[in-house]
Amino acid sequence: MNNVPYYAVIFTSQLSTETDDYEIVADEMVRLAKQQPGFVNVESVRDETGFGITISYWESLEAIQQWKEHAAHTIARKRGREQWYEQFHTRICLVEREYRATKGE
Repeated sequence: MNNVPYYAVIFTSQLSTETDDYEIVADEMVRLAKQQPGFVNVESVRDETGFGITISYWESLEAIQQWKEHAAHTIARKRGREQWYEQFHTRICLVEREYRATKGE
């Protein structure tokens, strides 16, 4: 991801007990997002309590908006609000600089 600046959408969530087909739909959203113009990358983790963080990276605010308006993503977001999440929080950030390190280098 070395082409700065770019945008990060940070999505934190707490799963509810109603998670039927959540993982299937989440995997499909990642697959679809990767096909969207302006998509850069995605990273995601979830702990044993159901708390998760997903960060998707985008070239522009316009690309983020287009992904938000994608029909399948709109349906998934609705299900998230109504069924899968006890709570969630979305933040959109401009990444102006990044650093990397690899052990041994």
